[in-house]
Amino acid sequence: MLTRARKRLVAGLVALVAVSGATLVAAPPEASAANGCNVEYVRSNAMNRTVPVCIVSAGGGGPKPTLYLLDGLRAPANNSGWLINTDVARYMAGKGTNVAIPFGGAGSFYTDWQTPDPKLGVNKWETFLTRELPGYMAARHGSDNRRNGIAGLSMSGTSALNLASRHPNFYKAVASYSGYPTVTMPGFTQGIMASVAEVGGNPFNMWGFYPAGTWFQNDPFLSAGNLAGKNVYVSSGSGVGSKYDSSVNPASSNFDPVKFAQMIPLEVAASTSSQIYIGRLALVPGVKLTTRITPDGAHWWDYWQSTFKESWAKTFRPAFF
Repeated sequence: MLTRARKRLVAGLVALVAVSGATLVAAPPEASAANGCNVEYVRSNAMNRTVPVCIVSAGGGGPKPTLYLLDGLRAPANNSGWLINTDVARYMAGKGTNVAIPFGGAGSFYTDWQTPDPKLGVNKWETFLTRELPGYMAARHGSDNRRNGIAGLSMSGTSALNLASRHPNFYKAVASYSGYPTVTMPGFTQGIMASVAEVGGNPFNMWGFYPAGTWFQNDPFLSAGNLAGKNVYVSSGSGVGSKYDSSVNPASSNFDPVKFAQMIPLEVAASTSSQIYIGRLALVPGVKLTTRITPDGAHWWDYWQSTFKESWAKTFRPAFF
């Protein structure tokens, strides 16, 4: 259980999820084949719209595994942070695995909302990701819908673990990079609400009025037992500086207090949540758990690119082949 002091600390830190990436990323260009994948448009009847999805095709014949990569809090409608900030699409070329990177979903936690939202519209991402998009991937790209994996960062690290726990018969492997899988613990609930509100949504339209509604049904910590026998990867940094970017180190001559405020408290909170979750998951029989909790680390894509590649080698590839 969290101590009272830690509860207050976590509440303050997780609420800062709302400012993640506010000034660090310019409006992205349209994605194209130059990013290492091809944009295709997949109809979602559940959301009554077409969703752009950048797909790295496994190529060749025969049934194929599929890895779904989810974006963060401010996911743009016409691109993905995975394509803007990392080389993972090109990295996955030739790996014998379809990779599907859906665009959009800002502030949605990639879940089925209870109520349409005046700002964020109709969100039925769980239905799209577990039924509609897999059907498209099977018909167009030979996905076997048996060897499936899902991964996400920050907001969607929470989502990936939630979806894998809610659909254990669909996913063989899951990875969370700097996620917040302790959804209903003090502080984290408030942080999730604040992050949804920051992008204009009403958090009560998502899972209802806390503690009623479906908040507890969407908490990966509480459903961790459903991942028995699965390959799971969980990573975060400590929030104590970055080996990639000295500007978030207060002792550095080029210290940037704005970047520090955006990237460091978020990672401290992610580290707290992830380590609590790891302790729970370690008790689940048969789970194949890989963790990477680094002594440094900021809430940014350079770390997530690195941990994605490790998760491919240690979690997804062994689950698929």
